[in-house]
Amino acid sequence: MVERIAPVLVFLIAVTVIAELADQAKVFDVAAREAAHLARGRVWRLWLLVVALATGLTIVLSLDTCAVLLTPVVLSMARQLNIPPKLFAFTTVWLAGTASLLLPVSNLTNLLALHQFRQLDTSFISVSWRPAIASILITVVVLAALFHRDLRRTYAVPPTPPVEDKVLFWGAAGVCVLMGPAFVSGVEVAWPASIGAIALVILFAIRRRSVLRWSLIPYKLVITVVVLFTVVGFLSDHGLEDLLRRIAGTTSELRLSATAAVGANLFDNLPAYLAMEPVASSSPHRMMALLIGVNCGCMLTLWGSLATLLWRARCDAARVDISWWSFLWRGLILTPLVVAGAVLALNGS
Repeated sequence: MVERIAPVLVFLIAVTVIAELADQAKVFDVAAREAAHLARGRVWRLWLLVVALATGLTIVLSLDTCAVLLTPVVLSMARQLNIPPKLFAFTTVWLAGTASLLLPVSNLTNLLALHQFRQLDTSFISVSWRPAIASILITVVVLAALFHRDLRRTYAVPPTPPVEDKVLFWGAAGVCVLMGPAFVSGVEVAWPASIGAIALVILFAIRRRSVLRWSLIPYKLVITVVVLFTVVGFLSDHGLEDLLRRIAGTTSELRLSATAAVGANLFDNLPAYLAMEPVASSSPHRMMALLIGVNCGCMLTLWGSLATLLWRARCDAARVDISWWSFLWRGLILTPLVVAGAVLALNGS
């Protein structure tokens, strides 16, 4: 257990430090404002650029980066441009989930699943790329349909915010860009993440020491992951696996994904994955079907994933009201489509 969870926790800490320090260096602020310039006053163009930014951040720096750090940036941008903020709020939280299928680093559930893919002697991305593309495209189409009126708006192009320290900005931006190829290189992902985090810590120690504080380390999230491992391990030893195997079945990947999605919305996606992993571990396709369910299917409840809870807190801080009903009825449109579409794409591989 320790050998399996330790690299995940190291990666989680390192990538959180990278994301927080990149935010302090104004990397995400500048990226959002540059998107506003590139869109030339058209909301639909700006939204497509935010889609690209949210998708890239989720894939390379994990869904938490997208949901937690990009959300306040785009909500602030929407307010300054006088654009209804829910378009961008739902874009970040939905893509944080549905774009998190492609790489192992995109989601903690993927990192946990990587152990099983290695045991099955299968490359993660060879199985994930088709359902990942399908889930992103379906999410974009649903967002465009739900918010089509907002997409017709225009806005006045704002000035680009000044960068106080260009050394910190370009250093943090460079680390973020290099994480992509490093994470797909085949090296244990905890290593490049740790190197990137250490490099930024050293850079900030030289240029802006006041930013470095112990709160950069996500203690609560680390403790939560350890507790979930312990609880699910205990329940699995006392009959949980047999119950879930009967519910999920042993042949239908769509049934497995649907069961995983229900579990994620009831209990959060991380414990849902941990509980159902033994049920899906017989083949790479069943493992990916499980990840489709817990990653893309957790969009009905505000506690479906930790990233969603953190996203809701950021929305509240920005005074953007997202009620449980507002989240649910939109999720009822997206979730069945994205889960079914991703499973169909998986079966086509």
